[in-house]
Amino acid sequence: MGDHPLDPVRVELTMALARSLGVLDRPGVTVQRPEPATDAVLATVHDPDYIAVVKAASTGRRISMMGLGTLDNPTFVGMHEASALIAGATRRAAEAVWLGETDRAVSISGGLHHAMPDRAAGFCVYNDPAVAIKRVLELGAERVAYVDIDVHHGDGVQEIFYNDPRVLTISLHESPRTLFPGTGFPDETGGAGAEGSAVNVALPPGTDDKGWLRAFHAVVPGVLRAFRPQLLFTQCGADTYRHDPLANLRLTVDGQRAAYLALRDLATEVASGKWVASGGGGYALVECVPRAWTHLLAVLTGDALDPAVETPAAWRELAAERRPSHRVPPAMTDGGDAAWNPWVPGESPDAIDRSIMATRRLTFPFFGLDPHDPRD
Repeated sequence: MGDHPLDPVRVELTMALARSLGVLDRPGVTVQRPEPATDAVLATVHDPDYIAVVKAASTGRRISMMGLGTLDNPTFVGMHEASALIAGATRRAAEAVWLGETDRAVSISGGLHHAMPDRAAGFCVYNDPAVAIKRVLELGAERVAYVDIDVHHGDGVQEIFYNDPRVLTISLHESPRTLFPGTGFPDETGGAGAEGSAVNVALPPGTDDKGWLRAFHAVVPGVLRAFRPQLLFTQCGADTYRHDPLANLRLTVDGQRAAYLALRDLATEVASGKWVASGGGGYALVECVPRAWTHLLAVLTGDALDPAVETPAAWRELAAERRPSHRVPPAMTDGGDAAWNPWVPGESPDAIDRSIMATRRLTFPFFGLDPHDPRD
């Protein structure tokens, strides 16, 4: 795939960092080898004709249709097999949590939230979060919440469940006026019979840790408490990072770590601890993604890592070997300040507060919440 931004090295370096810091060796932690999703499983979300085209392209045929053969989604040998494996991993994670085999599970290479039923989009071939949520619904779930904190709108997952009141999709992302995919406005609130099932917070470019966390806490907890999900699924794209080359938010790994802690606490409070997480975007391959997702893995498997801990020397050597042109961070912190001030409606709101109010005004009434009351 050449210089494609979705470089597998970010997953390799994440797992190496998590392993070197002992996160994967904690008591009760298992790393499972998943089975690829079958065509029948993929067809719970994707059109059979689309699956057939992906499989044909995976043999080396040059195909330019259904979103394939583009700069974002170039075809390559084995594309179907790799994408089906990711879908199978995320599905297995959700299945294990729903069936009570574990309280929490993560599919770190998953989170491919842009794929649509009939086409590839935004580096995503098969929509593994949707495949996983479909499985949980098959097993009897009546209320599943999906929270997407990737810098890009979780458009594929929203589209797939837009008319299904059993699935609440919440997405915090950079404004669609300035970033792909151009959707995720606050007035996208769910289809007929599923009004209120989509919640979108569109944040202005330049939003930092404090502003992002203020927006998160002004919207997500209240909606989740009202919806009362039986399982929380989160897409934890790390491309909100301040130096991500494809987007314009300004979070540090410290702010991202704070988001994971907040999601963990919400899963405990509203979903009896049932939490499934996936990765997602993230294109600062060395500087951010391995650290952010190692923090995520630590929060999922037990105690959060101290941000001040140093990255191990052996990992720094590996990272420098894999990507010599990238800066290798010496510690698990950026020195960011994850403290935030609660949202309070005011007479002179800034751009972030205006985004918060737009979302609350258009969605909170569906949940019986007062858009103007910061206690909701």
